[in-house]
Amino acid sequence: MKPRTEPNAKPRRAHDPERVILFFVSNQMFAIRAESVQEIRSTDSLAGAAFEIENPALPKVRHAVERGHQTYYVVNACLHFHLPVTRPALVLILRQQRVAVLVDHIDRMAEISAVYTLPEAFAGEERRWYRGLAYLDDRVIPVIDPDGFISPEDLACLDESRKAVTAPGELERALPS
Repeated sequence: MKPRTEPNAKPRRAHDPERVILFFVSNQMFAIRAESVQEIRSTDSLAGAAFEIENPALPKVRHAVERGHQTYYVVNACLHFHLPVTRPALVLILRQQRVAVLVDHIDRMAEISAVYTLPEAFAGEERRWYRGLAYLDDRVIPVIDPDGFISPEDLACLDESRKAVTAPGELERALPS
């Protein structure tokens, strides 16, 4: 039995298989292009470096981390994907993004031969979340679009929130005692 495909669901075939990292968030498997991930760290190793930010408009981001003169906003993947909240153990620090993503665990690295376009059933915000779908080991796995975690507008809003939090402390240091 062949999987049913949509008429416009043509795979985007690469000349070579694409390497992906398979990870879990709330018992749901996802894939992300391996070259999109700069490093994988335990949440414990970043706990001391993270600082809290408040932005009620973006509840999926409650922390930021300074790494190498760059601020990375930590996205809770459970909240981002509207899944039941779990206690994440790892953080994926993305390359060429100012985003770090909390995940439950890494399954493994794998190679996929194609990424299929999303069916029309994906009509909401998930169209920004995913590059497409992959078929691996008799499973259909959403392939993440790293740009889908935080929009440029949200990033600007987070930068403003961060400045509002750090500005009072800088002002206190500037005033004589």
